[in-house]
Amino acid sequence: QLQLVESGGGLGQAGGSLRLSCAASGRTFNRYAMAWFRQAPGKEREFVAVIRWSDGSTYYADSMKGRFTISRDNAKNTMYLQMNSLKPEDTAVYYCAASREYSAYQNDMDYWGKGTLVTVSS
Repeated sequence: QLQLVESGGGLGQAGGSLRLSCAASGRTFNRYAMAWFRQAPGKEREFVAVIRWSDGSTYYADSMKGRFTISRDNAKNTMYLQMNSLKPEDTAVYYCAASREYSAYQNDMDYWGKGTLVTVSS
């Protein structure tokens, strides 16, 4: 079993920055890829970014490129999402997920965190 706990959500301002964290524990998660997804009010959950724990390879949704950065800290067993140039449309619940596949698809995810709410004011 792999446990994922998100933190760092809260209120941000348009043009500002927030950093989300996802602490992982349990199984040997260095064999997994870990990803961020988000779900805005009234919308379906969408892919944000993924990182392969073993070598740090990353992939982003096109709309997130240039503003969001996914990273991991091996020593802390923690993944991050640095969000810059925030926009009101970034308001969403952000979920951390883990998969045995280096994938952007929700159905490939094996474990999910409970999510952390990010609200961006204009």
